[in-house]
Amino acid sequence: MPIRIGANPIAWSNDDDQTVGGDTPLDICLLEAQEAGFAGMELGHKFPRVAAELKAALEPFRMACIGGWHSIELLTRDAKEEFALSAAHRKLLKAMGTPVFIVAETSNAIHGRREIPLSQRPVLPAEEWKPYGARMSELAAMLRDDGFQLVYHYHMGTIVQSREDIARFADSTSDATHFVLDTGHATWGGSDPAEIARSYRSRISHIHTKDVREPIMREAAAKDWSFLHAILGDGQDLGVYTVPGDGMIDFAAVFRELDGYKGWVVVEAEQDPKKASALPYAKKGVAHLKKVFADTGFTLA
Repeated sequence: MPIRIGANPIAWSNDDDQTVGGDTPLDICLLEAQEAGFAGMELGHKFPRVAAELKAALEPFRMACIGGWHSIELLTRDAKEEFALSAAHRKLLKAMGTPVFIVAETSNAIHGRREIPLSQRPVLPAEEWKPYGARMSELAAMLRDDGFQLVYHYHMGTIVQSREDIARFADSTSDATHFVLDTGHATWGGSDPAEIARSYRSRISHIHTKDVREPIMREAAAKDWSFLHAILGDGQDLGVYTVPGDGMIDFAAVFRELDGYKGWVVVEAEQDPKKASALPYAKKGVAHLKKVFADTGFTLA
């Protein structure tokens, strides 16, 4: 599949706090996504989870279904149980022709808890990485046998947040276990997304592009904010995340490390749409990525 630009609906309606953008109809999200130039959408909580209904929602706007976040709890379950629990999600993705299977460990995650600061996020003890990685590798193999590529989404407020966490995760899992390269979570978590791209190029099968407002990131660290406090800009004009081209990340440097990548590049901007209207930011993100692709030799479908 050639490279294509898609979107995540969190710029319109937040999934971790569903009151944010809760009054935005799905049709408005899809209409504005189409106007901004997106070719596909990841799933959010407002999307139908029956294939016929999802196709009916997407087709008027000529949107492909890219896939969507699937929470797993491999800290408390084995791979076979987790695979069985994913049956409905797998059925939907198969019907939509979507091979990318995005997962993240959420059994002890705090990113959806506004009252818990990021300093209290879960940390996996060193001796637990190997058995956890074995379960993850088994799940990845089972998904591959079923026609899917597991891509793990490292995320603020979870056990895979820092550069050390990412390294331990990679070292503990098989080559069948791939990553979502998320530029925003990498940067805020203390990593260089270009270095992540270079180090794990062969295991990157999906890309989330969001930018980071550096002053807000530094204030969030200094004042020990929660994830939701920081992204939604509680008490501030704007939050820590924004679209590509509106923050501190050098996206050309990232994509120079991704030569030959084929697949989706998803624009994300976890912002409060009442503070940062989704459509103009979406257009800005698409325009910036198109310039980056032209500068780094990528061709859009």
